[in-house]
Amino acid sequence: MKTDKLSLKKNKASLRKLAREMYGGEVYEYFPLGQYIVAAPGVCGGRPTFKYTRLEVSFILALLAAGKTIEQVVQAYSLSRLTPEAVQEAIRLADQALLRSAKRRQLAMA
Repeated sequence: MKTDKLSLKKNKASLRKLAREMYGGEVYEYFPLGQYIVAAPGVCGGRPTFKYTRLEVSFILALLAAGKTIEQVVQAYSLSRLTPEAVQEAIRLADQALLRSAKRRQLAMA
């Protein structure tokens, strides 16, 4: 169990670190939020996007909330190379953020 907590802490610390890589002949800087989702300071005001795109995660989640299926969204944005795995990661990260927010609210009320 100690090893799991230690690796989780290391993983969280690495997610806060600014990554730099070359993409399309330019330097691409981002904070990884997952494998497919990043917060790039120079893209969409730093709001979470799908890596190497200007597709905001909140926009894709809104499409899903409006009744679109993952398959429909992926097909509609196929030129952006959006994948079902990336959309599923967005759903998972949104779920985790909601649970963290609710937990903080419960602690604040206690």
